[in-house]
Amino acid sequence: MSKLPFELLLALRYLRPKRTFVSIITLISILGVALGVAVLIIVISVMSGFDHDLRGKILGFSPQITVTQSGTTMKNYPAVAALISSNKNVIAVSPFVAGPVLVETEETTNRPALQDAPLLRGIDPATDGSMASLSNHMAAGTFDLSGHGIVVGVDFAANMNLEIGDHLSLFSASEIKKIQDALKNKTDYAALPEDYEVRGVFDAGYYDYDARVVITSIDNAQDLYNLDDSVHGLFVTLKDPNQATLVARQLEKTLGDDYNVRTWMQDSSAILTAIAVEKNVMFYLLFFIVL
Repeated sequence: MSKLPFELLLALRYLRPKRTFVSIITLISILGVALGVAVLIIVISVMSGFDHDLRGKILGFSPQITVTQSGTTMKNYPAVAALISSNKNVIAVSPFVAGPVLVETEETTNRPALQDAPLLRGIDPATDGSMASLSNHMAAGTFDLSGHGIVVGVDFAANMNLEIGDHLSLFSASEIKKIQDALKNKTDYAALPEDYEVRGVFDAGYYDYDARVVITSIDNAQDLYNLDDSVHGLFVTLKDPNQATLVARQLEKTLGDDYNVRTWMQDSSAILTAIAVEKNVMFYLLFFIVL
């Protein structure tokens, strides 16, 4: 009686060739199954890696939780920030101002003036956790928001033909509304744009951010939108971004119905859902191929 284990004995009995033709079929079968399983593992790994990389890029630029006040700007934001900071899962809370602006470049002898309407984000670099990682991904210049400094995305800079040291004229939505009101009332109103210097160009690795967002200090953004000491909301940085949904529910209970709490998954739901569906479809497709 053989001393080999039953499993090994059974495998050797059916894998050991008795005729040359059978050995070729056995070899092809083994290689086919191995190749199918390898393809399944590789494709799922690539899709998971892409998902992980994209989430990292989103979290490197977007806040994990955004808190705003329903129907109005947030005037008592220091008290609200203190309340949010009391949650044990929260690392940092930072005020922000965000909204569309009309941008025009300088006209020179070599290039005409160009216009665009990006999203302006006014932040406090000292407290904004997401900006710390973005400052490490500068394609040119520095992350300098002092004075009338502004930082733009790499695709926005390419589209507008911008370089470090160039100047931009900014019109806020509130200034445009004043112009419209003056035209309706047939009164004279001269709106002078704010002049900003391009100090840096960032590369977030995500086109929607690199092409559509410009960043300045929160003081500049408050002046552009005539907010005085109020802000549009608060950015919240968490210890674990994957716990954003749980923490958002806790903050909703703490802050009450007057405040809106959104997670980074909700803000990026379209792209995250598309990736999840694609990964699941790929898994089932390869699974049936392997079978």
